[in-house]
Amino acid sequence: MNRVCGALAALAIAVFLFQSASAQEPASKPETQAPAPAKAVPQTTASGHPADAYWTAHDKQLLNDFGWLERFHDADVALPPPAAGENRVVFMGDSITEGWHFDKPGGDFATKPYINRGISGQTSPQMLVRFRQDVIDLKPKVVVILAGTNDIAGNTGPMTLAQSEANIESMADLARANQIKVVLCSVLPAYDFPWHPGLEPAPKIVKLNAWMKDYAAQKGYVYVDYYSAMKDERGGLPANLSKDGVHPLPAGYAIMAPLVEKGIAQALAQPFIAAGAP
Repeated sequence: MNRVCGALAALAIAVFLFQSASAQEPASKPETQAPAPAKAVPQTTASGHPADAYWTAHDKQLLNDFGWLERFHDADVALPPPAAGENRVVFMGDSITEGWHFDKPGGDFATKPYINRGISGQTSPQMLVRFRQDVIDLKPKVVVILAGTNDIAGNTGPMTLAQSEANIESMADLARANQIKVVLCSVLPAYDFPWHPGLEPAPKIVKLNAWMKDYAAQKGYVYVDYYSAMKDERGGLPANLSKDGVHPLPAGYAIMAPLVEKGIAQALAQPFIAAGAP
């Protein structure tokens, strides 16, 4: 009898444990899923560009020497003062100016006292930093300023048109304060930037050029309109004038040369307007 009672007790305990375990289990177990792989985050430099060798070096340059004063320092120091009667002209700009090579043998202005101070990739704030060293201290009669493309491209970070305008104004003010006549050049047309696509620069360039033309008229500066002579139906540079839609080919520079020459002659013929004049 005791054995039967023990067996029944053991059976009851087993049934109770089975029911408790069944009650705690879900009706159907969810499938075990591996965690979703983390999405790769594109690596960018501090200025927001791809973290490749070029842009990494570019950002390092910004930290060490924002305006790249070192670039032309030795050449500036070695340059003698203008000769008596010399109509020295300095071209301040970016890669479009640097790549012109107009002062080299066979260049458009090889026989003229024109000095190229263009640096590839530069924005107007960088040009403003080096304006004293690379323009004022060289004592030219005229400065030709071509700036704005890389501002719109965001080469040193996002910029508004108002910021670009302020930097151009500041360079012109510095020139006038130092008895240097000013030639402001329109930004060249560009439908897109191959190194920073999707920014839709064409309408921004139109606005910046419209401001520049009006500003030059107000201040008595010369305005050289490259844009109208070079644009295509999209507001870009056509293939016969540029391979990448930004930098001119020789055919593009052939259009620019007589336009800027006319602008320089116009500036030289103007009476000097003192700083502070409206």
